[in-house]
Amino acid sequence: MDVAALINNYPRLFHMAEEGSWPSIKKHGLLSTAAALDRYSIQGASRLTLEEGHRAEKVKVGAPADFIVLRDQKPMEPSRLARALTDGTTPAEWYKFLNSKVFMWAEETRLFKLLNARGYGKLTHDVLTIDTAALMAQYENAVWLCHMNSGNTFPMWHARGMDTFKRIANYPTKKRSEAPAKKVVEVVVDYHIPNIADFVVEVRSIQGKNILGNIAL
Repeated sequence: MDVAALINNYPRLFHMAEEGSWPSIKKHGLLSTAAALDRYSIQGASRLTLEEGHRAEKVKVGAPADFIVLRDQKPMEPSRLARALTDGTTPAEWYKFLNSKVFMWAEETRLFKLLNARGYGKLTHDVLTIDTAALMAQYENAVWLCHMNSGNTFPMWHARGMDTFKRIANYPTKKRSEAPAKKVVEVVVDYHIPNIADFVVEVRSIQGKNILGNIAL
């Protein structure tokens, strides 16, 4: 796929963040888990657990007045993930790979599916809407595309491996068009997007199916 086709098919991207996190995101950018751990100089056994282990619950890192919430990985239970990995990748390697990326949904329907999933439906989130063209103008070479929810193993542990993620130019398209052969589900950026605020066109407060209002940019 070429970047123009990606923009044409998915003109807006969506990121689900912790309630109240937009001011911090605006200031520091969207950080992967690895970038957040680097920001707070977390090393050793604590880092290994957070980066290569399974997070059953959300975890706060940083100081009480300056922290980041690392999202839980409830849908990615280790034994189920081990069955899904088909290329010799271990669960620890998969967790570390995902933890080095920033994730966005390619379609709003996928966003709302997660917003209403078990354990999330009663929670309020800050939801960022991102202009794809503006983001690609600066980050095209750092982008990966994925045709599935790479962090979910329920209700089925669909097969996956490192080649599930593909650079834009390597993402398969239909023979007679630049349309994706499989719908893009996740648009992923390496490590961080420090200037994400430059590409955000809307921030909404959403709880489940309910849009509670807009948050000032």
